[in-house]
Amino acid sequence: MKLTAQGQLYVVGVSAAGLIVLWQSLTALVDQPLNSGWLVLAGLTLLSGSFTVKVPSLQARLSVSETFVFTAVLLFGAPAGTVTVALDTLVVAWGARRRSRQPLRILFNLCAAALSIWTAGQAFFLFAGIPPLVHQPAALPVILLPLIALTIVYFTLNSALVAIALSFERGEAAFWIWRKNFLWLSVNYFGGASVAALLVSYTRTVDLAALGIIVPLIVISYLTFKTSLGRIEDATRHVDEVNKLYMSTIETLATAIDAKDQVTHGHIRRVQRFAVSLARELGIKDHRQLKAIEAAALLHDMGKLVVPEHILNKPGRLTPGEFDKMKLHASVGAEILSSINFPYPVVPIVRHHHENWDGSGYPDGIRSVEIPIGARILSVVDCFDALTSDRPYRRRLPDEEAVAILMQRRGVMYDPLVVDIFIRVKDKLAASQAAAEAAESEMEALLKKPRKRQHVPTPVLTSRVAIAAASDRKVADTVDAVLASICEATGASGAVLFVKDPDTDEIVSIGARRRHAPVSESVTISLGSGISGWVAANGKAIINADAHLDQPVHALGFVASRCLAVPLRSKNDTIGVVSAYLDDARGFSERDVTFLEGTARTVEASSIATLLESALAGNQLKPPQPSTQTIH
Repeated sequence: MKLTAQGQLYVVGVSAAGLIVLWQSLTALVDQPLNSGWLVLAGLTLLSGSFTVKVPSLQARLSVSETFVFTAVLLFGAPAGTVTVALDTLVVAWGARRRSRQPLRILFNLCAAALSIWTAGQAFFLFAGIPPLVHQPAALPVILLPLIALTIVYFTLNSALVAIALSFERGEAAFWIWRKNFLWLSVNYFGGASVAALLVSYTRTVDLAALGIIVPLIVISYLTFKTSLGRIEDATRHVDEVNKLYMSTIETLATAIDAKDQVTHGHIRRVQRFAVSLARELGIKDHRQLKAIEAAALLHDMGKLVVPEHILNKPGRLTPGEFDKMKLHASVGAEILSSINFPYPVVPIVRHHHENWDGSGYPDGIRSVEIPIGARILSVVDCFDALTSDRPYRRRLPDEEAVAILMQRRGVMYDPLVVDIFIRVKDKLAASQAAAEAAESEMEALLKKPRKRQHVPTPVLTSRVAIAAASDRKVADTVDAVLASICEATGASGAVLFVKDPDTDEIVSIGARRRHAPVSESVTISLGSGISGWVAANGKAIINADAHLDQPVHALGFVASRCLAVPLRSKNDTIGVVSAYLDDARGFSERDVTFLEGTARTVEASSIATLLESALAGNQLKPPQPSTQTIH
């Protein structure tokens, strides 16, 4: 869990309170005779906790064991329920993916659940005015309202504690996270409480007859939730894919703008980082609004595509007539982007990012809060970056002078609040900017500098492209460094970089690596066959496919059940594939997919792609040698 100082304090506080409650509950159970009925409930909790369902978009899993937790509270008291829910949390954590088994996360989840059920149990017995039902039976009408209170308190407190922790981790509003990801889970809690009510109204003990009635209901509940959540996860994945498509479109358009405007080259990237960070500092946590600002920051100069280059790149100040033409870029950019059906409000930000606080801006002359908040943020950041960047007609201004100009324009051109917050946090934003640029530089350096610690054996190859790649030691070392970073970041058991051979309609590996060592063997796969061959033929990524479909790859010594493969492109053509293999039936995460796609884009822009293009053109040819593995 990556938390701020406040977030860490919150997690420590909840964990401490939960540990105190859990210790008291364990002490209470030890001090009284151990009831065999509770042992049965504890065993059923451990069993049902082993069958969980992944909650879409969260590092969380849903269990159907609430029935036994509620039953433990009703029959044996709050301490028994607290220990039962702690056991359930541990079992769920053990069944999670290895990278999700973070000690701090497990401790927090355990303590949050224990604290929640203990508080809810105390509320139940206070409201009902009765002891645990194992000592004094009670009719269903007597416990009905207290049971509803128990369920509400447990669900609300448990989900709220987790949502607040996630808000510190993600920088999003806790209520928004709770409403989107937790509110609908209340059905599971109320379902568990209903089944528990049936169980305790039938008997004061736990017997096989009662369980024979209840367990089938729980199995049905589990299967229903698994099916429903699977559909939700499919829908969420579809939305993510659409968002990726939008962002790919945005990246392409932004690259076109950046390439044309040589005067402000790199400006939009810096503005994007500053704008999104400033929005968060202003307290904007709405996901759609942040996405809109992120996209608009890249596209705010879209209209410059129609501005003549002699004006755009003029090495001097613009004449009034030229400036009038330049001003058209705000409205023209909005018109261009209006043809794209963005899922968030990008167009208004682009259109109004040159409006002024006093109404003297363009294109519409709106003022004050009529200007979208994203446009108000963008205008301040845009101005500061322009002032602190070199121009042909002036050198960059020091930060102090740029801040002085912002203060002069505060309340005239710019929103006073936005200016004040920006000035207060600009050093922090600059540090984040520097860190991001350093990370990019580090990745570029990884691709440019060969590693000296390991010798990468040269594989036996047939393709002229692969021979050219293998004969260049710098490229071979770089390929191995890329594959090593993929294995380390994703936990993959192996990774392979394939290139397309146009002479044989095959793809051939120019580099392969097991998790801790390079592989000397090479494999070839027919274009369109298996996972990697299909990706090479169609130019589309495949996520979490059955790794056994890439049969020749297993000759490299990989032990894998899932494969993630993404295409490598050059000049709108697929030239290769990067494939990663994982020995985990649950497969790669969305973060792994994002990392591999980012790695592919970096490779496409590196010296590897340049060499492959040269070989494809026939500039580096050597006699072919037999390959080791082939699939047709």
